[in-house]
Amino acid sequence: MLALFIVLNEIDFLEDILAKFVETGVKGATILDSQGMGSAILESSNRGVPLFATLGHLLDNTHPYNKTIFTVLENDEVLKRAIAGVEEVMKPMAKPGAGFMFTVPISNVYSLGKTS
Repeated sequence: MLALFIVLNEIDFLEDILAKFVETGVKGATILDSQGMGSAILESSNRGVPLFATLGHLLDNTHPYNKTIFTVLENDEVLKRAIAGVEEVMKPMAKPGAGFMFTVPISNVYSLGKTS
């Protein structure tokens, strides 16, 4: 089993990615509101600290908040379809920084709550 994580800065693509997940056999995903370190520093009360002030000038704050999507996938085949689907959805995005994906292997999954 594998976990696919997507940090999506261009949140307008969220619904299309979820629709593509359904098409490619992804059975579920969790979506979290998230914020990158750069925008957190820019909003920090420590902004007056010289290091943070310097970093603030270097950081692009065009995407202060993003979405983090993660899903647990049964096998490599579903993973490949899901990744291809996300890449297809994001293809029109010509500028860098729209987001990124990564995978993590999972050794065990446990269902919680009563099962019938």
